[in-house]
Amino acid sequence: MFEVPVLNENNEKILCERNGKNSDMLMTIRVKYLKAGESISFCEKEDETAVLLVAGAVTFEWNGNKESGKRKDPFEMKPYCLHASKNTQFTVTADEDSEIVIQQTDNEKEFAPVFYNPDNCLYQEFGKGQWDGAGHRVVSTMFDPDNAPYSNMVMGEVFNKPGRWSSYPPHHHPQPEVYYYRFDKPQGFGACFNADEVYKSVDSSACFIHDGEDHQQVVAPGYNMYYVWMIRHLDGDPWYKTTRFVSPEHEWLIKI
Repeated sequence: MFEVPVLNENNEKILCERNGKNSDMLMTIRVKYLKAGESISFCEKEDETAVLLVAGAVTFEWNGNKESGKRKDPFEMKPYCLHASKNTQFTVTADEDSEIVIQQTDNEKEFAPVFYNPDNCLYQEFGKGQWDGAGHRVVSTMFDPDNAPYSNMVMGEVFNKPGRWSSYPPHHHPQPEVYYYRFDKPQGFGACFNADEVYKSVDSSACFIHDGEDHQQVVAPGYNMYYVWMIRHLDGDPWYKTTRFVSPEHEWLIKI
């Protein structure tokens, strides 16, 4: 499923809601636009929350701590993200006009908040030496089961180089996943393959991936594509690298 979410009266775009729109993603995900000086506060009774700075400059405050992040646009490899459990009070204040992504899901566990920044996020290059470089991309991970086994979510970013593929070879997994796309130019575009459907990915669009759906991405030459990838673990079946299954007919691609 694919969508270009619209901006609502609260200056945000709702991608999915755990108890509403696209509820089969099992997450609430919103894109929020903050004006300079505007703040948003959180203290959820049931949900863990991750807030990622996509563009702009913000200050995170929690439990007497204060950290700031600045990012001209998402193509600066400078993620700043606060990840907190339920019953944690924190505030995000825009130091200039900013765009943030808010990811939430239910989680009975409580854990100390973690602030992610360019120094403690994992960066990996994939595909550089494969397929004549056609799948060369950079993937960053804020948190996954390796560093946040207490979480019910995964969050990361993909930096898709012009004319190249990402999330490749075609693969699937049982856990629901959401992509939120940005392009370095407003007219930038690509193609989102999701199961047997192909969609034109555009700036601020979103893809919703269900159990067993092969998904892979490509961007048009001349344009850089970025997307946040967000996964909800299934109860008793968390997402992990071993749950990423390449479709049998494409397995030969891994060997070259």
